[in-house]
Amino acid sequence: MKLRQTLLNAFKLKEVSRAGWLNSGLKNVESVAAHSWGVSYLALILMPEELDKEKILSMSIFHDVGEAIIGDFTPKDRISKSEKHELEYNAIKELTNSIKTREKLINLWLEYEENISPESKFVKACDKLDMALQATLYSIKERDFNPSEFIDSALKKIDDECMRLLANSTAKGKN
Repeated sequence: MKLRQTLLNAFKLKEVSRAGWLNSGLKNVESVAAHSWGVSYLALILMPEELDKEKILSMSIFHDVGEAIIGDFTPKDRISKSEKHELEYNAIKELTNSIKTREKLINLWLEYEENISPESKFVKACDKLDMALQATLYSIKERDFNPSEFIDSALKKIDDECMRLLANSTAKGKN
């Protein structure tokens, strides 16, 4: 059955380790699927009332699903943004091939990638806040891990003041 194979292919996201954490020397790191859960959880908890809840949660869940096929790239991989976009776009098309809502999902992913709506901007901020919070968790678990590179990177891309405070307090070791 085509749909079953499509679903199994997407579930491979559970096995894709977040490359940035591995590149920093950590061993037991979260999967991309765990990261997507973190983004979704933050979106649910922090979502402004005026934004489209369904769109935000769908985008949060789906934003990295292409990595189930292509893996998780970081700047250290020296792949251009356009090449990464093309690889991920092709993976998204493959992973939605037998899904009824294919066009909706592809358009949702494109909206996220292009960062063109209040919802996509919010999900991008949740994505960065997730990274800052996860870095803090790793710094608690791994005493020799310095989270500042990840937290500083997140802070550069978060405009929302509440999220900046949450990310910044992690940098100062507050809970």
